[in-house]
Amino acid sequence: MKVGVTGACGFIGTYVCEELAQRGHEPVAFDRHRRVTAPPWEVMLGDVRDATAMLELAAHCDAVIHLAAVLGTQETIGNPRPAAEINIFGGLNFLEAITQYDLPGIYICVGNHTMNNSYSITKTTIERFVRMYGVERATRVSSVRVVNAYGPRQLTAAPFGSSKVRKITPAVVCRALSGMPVELYGGGHQVSDMVWVGDVARALVSALETVAAGHVVDVVEVGPVRSATIRQLAEIAIGLAADRGFSRVPIVDLPMRPGEDPQVPVRADAQTLRSIGIDPGSLRELSDGLAETVDWFIKTEGEHWTAPNGLRRAG
Repeated sequence: MKVGVTGACGFIGTYVCEELAQRGHEPVAFDRHRRVTAPPWEVMLGDVRDATAMLELAAHCDAVIHLAAVLGTQETIGNPRPAAEINIFGGLNFLEAITQYDLPGIYICVGNHTMNNSYSITKTTIERFVRMYGVERATRVSSVRVVNAYGPRQLTAAPFGSSKVRKITPAVVCRALSGMPVELYGGGHQVSDMVWVGDVARALVSALETVAAGHVVDVVEVGPVRSATIRQLAEIAIGLAADRGFSRVPIVDLPMRPGEDPQVPVRADAQTLRSIGIDPGSLRELSDGLAETVDWFIKTEGEHWTAPNGLRRAG
């Protein structure tokens, strides 16, 4: 299939395009930004808020995976309008476009769908619209709920990089490698499942192939069989850095950030993966994935991210 991927130049989007190409599909990357290095597939510049551009994408594809969104939990609370405009109206433009051309589609949604923050609210709004379109307009779309994706190439926020959104894995890894205390909201005691980004891409493409074959699954949840707390993730990452010759850093507890409820675990029902032909046990183990992630951040310091005082090897 020729598959349009909105938000294709983002963290998950690049992996999805690679997974599509590996399986013999032809990705069409739809994004507002063009990467410096041109990818080996077609790139279509456009904004998901532009209904005409979305129709143009759908007109030239056999299917669409909709990833584009404004991210951020606490970052979007102070001004929810951009999240509403892009996540809700962009999501509706995606649904209208694939409905007009009767295309199979995949909508990525969030694991913390019950939380009251702008990101979760706007993403879950479109998940409900997906159901409505399916019932009332016979649209062929499956929603794929993804917990916290991690892995190489994930952007990091200040003081290490230019990302406007703080993601837990790069924040922890960069601090551990820079000799800085690892800061955890709520002490990191909350359960928040993590999933290897390659497994996310595999699930999204498998879900699309399942829909294209005529089987629309309501919701697929992508996450590990065994849950972990944020603190456990941090301890693994700190230990991996220490194993590679970096000074072991302490953990500092911070107050819980706005928009999250530490009493509500962010878990995935991994058994839903079976509906798209994936064995939940085949997902990558957290310790294994973090080891590759730590090694990648070590290798790309000064290129992908910057340690404020350089890498801090022990001794």
